[in-house]
Amino acid sequence: MAWRRSSNKTPAALSTAVEGQTGEVTTVGGKYIGETGGNNATTTYQDASGAPVEHHSPLGYSVGPVTITLLNITMMIGAGIYSTPSSILSGTGSVGVTLVYWTLGYLICLTSGAVYLEFTAYFPSRSGSEVVFLEQAYPNPKWLFPTTFAFQSVILSFGAANATVMANYLIAISGHSGTDWQIKGTAVACYTMATLVLVFNTKYAYWFSNAVGIVKICTLLFVIVTGFVVLGGNTKVENPKANFQDAWSGSSTASAYGLTTALYRITFSYGGYNNAFNVANEVKNPVRSLKIYATTALTVVYVLYMFANVAFFAAVPKDEIASSKLTIASLFFRKVFGDSGAVRGLNFLIALASFGNMIAVIIGISRRIRECGRQGVLPWTTFWVSTKPFGTPLGPYLVIWGLTMLMILAIPAGDAFTFINDLSTIPSAAFNLAMGVGIYVVRWRRKNANLPEPEFKAWHFVIIFNILIQLYLLVMPWYPPSGGQYAGDVSFWYATYAVTGVAILLACGIYYYFWAFLIPKWKGYKLRQELLSLDDGVQSNRLKKVPVAEIQEWDATHDAAGRLIESPVEIQVQVKGIDV
Repeated sequence: MAWRRSSNKTPAALSTAVEGQTGEVTTVGGKYIGETGGNNATTTYQDASGAPVEHHSPLGYSVGPVTITLLNITMMIGAGIYSTPSSILSGTGSVGVTLVYWTLGYLICLTSGAVYLEFTAYFPSRSGSEVVFLEQAYPNPKWLFPTTFAFQSVILSFGAANATVMANYLIAISGHSGTDWQIKGTAVACYTMATLVLVFNTKYAYWFSNAVGIVKICTLLFVIVTGFVVLGGNTKVENPKANFQDAWSGSSTASAYGLTTALYRITFSYGGYNNAFNVANEVKNPVRSLKIYATTALTVVYVLYMFANVAFFAAVPKDEIASSKLTIASLFFRKVFGDSGAVRGLNFLIALASFGNMIAVIIGISRRIRECGRQGVLPWTTFWVSTKPFGTPLGPYLVIWGLTMLMILAIPAGDAFTFINDLSTIPSAAFNLAMGVGIYVVRWRRKNANLPEPEFKAWHFVIIFNILIQLYLLVMPWYPPSGGQYAGDVSFWYATYAVTGVAILLACGIYYYFWAFLIPKWKGYKLRQELLSLDDGVQSNRLKKVPVAEIQEWDATHDAAGRLIESPVEIQVQVKGIDV
């Protein structure tokens, strides 16, 4: 992303011996495996406990420059820009601060993107982004971060928010508000259709996603152009510049709670700036490609978002925006075009934007969950990692669909969008904080192991800024709104989502303790990883329960990555006086 520096430093002494090769490297800092993928990336040197590199991606290499750009844009331009401006304005109190917050969100995503890019430079042939980064930054206690991240990824792998927004816009086309169960039923149908689009073919799914992305850009451009026409005084909107004449009015009424929730909505609206990192092993030359096209996508969306907000503020009075909830775009169209049939058509385009967002989200989350499965920390490994019968991650798709159905049906439709958006705040901030700190952990461990420098390194102030933002997002959810305990953005206790988020993290830790320590101790076995190869080209770890009496034999006949040692050959390489 921006604010970054590329590393052109000559690889360390180790590279002379092992660059371009594969195999096991042992240092005082641990055991590393060097493997090369099929995406034209440099050799990936990773901790031996990590999931193996898939030398030829079973999901193919269909992600080029256009798909990288549109995969991110399609995920970013969705429910957010058409549904969050009202809550952002309510939280910030003024038009001026609202626009500053949209710029702040852009800068936050740039800094966070730099962290993602450096991690990708270390592990360029691994998809799954955060799954891989946390696995490699914190290999000890063994499988702690892979297990906890896998657990919360599965629990939070739902897309009910976008499905609910799409349902609201589709029902708005009919001119009715819709009952709770009408919204739920429509949302279920929308999400099911999005899942079916992805199930049967990966390449065609990307093509469909790209096509929807282009439609979404054109729709937002139409909103922007309409906004400029309104500002020019060529519509029935009276005094279109009213909201800009005293743009900072109302700033003093903003509370700490309101500003914090506004920041959540901003980060939600930019959600997807990192989506293409989830498919890194499906990208040729991933570091260079992601550096250019992921940054381009984020910058394009930022510019579109700013002009779209100007359009909304030009056509709709400030107080009406603040009370419009999830359908600001529908209100915008009615103000400009009245209740004509054209408004219904435009609402359909907004619904299509939410549909495209669902597709992009499912693609990204499915790769993360599949990577969790490849680490071996989820039961029934084959279910998660296999790409049969259609060459797609069917297991993750089914889990995501099932959990989304549960969330849509279980939560009241009026609170579903807001609560679901907020629910992942604490877990996401916790893991993002761990990633920010983890960059320094990985740098230190790789320096001690004398491993080659990455193709890209983020600047220190970028990483520190990202760490501070995550700390803010962890602390501020507990600050109560000025109106009292029940004056939040949902109809129940304001911090319910924060408590639920913490509970999810605690559940992850409890699950890990029982699964990795307590149950093995009770039943007299220890966990060891072994390499699993499937006939569809899948490479994965699988954790095996080895009886304590057989541990010594197992360790003697398997290497650090869990591969069977068929004909051991001792290779010594001298690095900084250490036999490796």
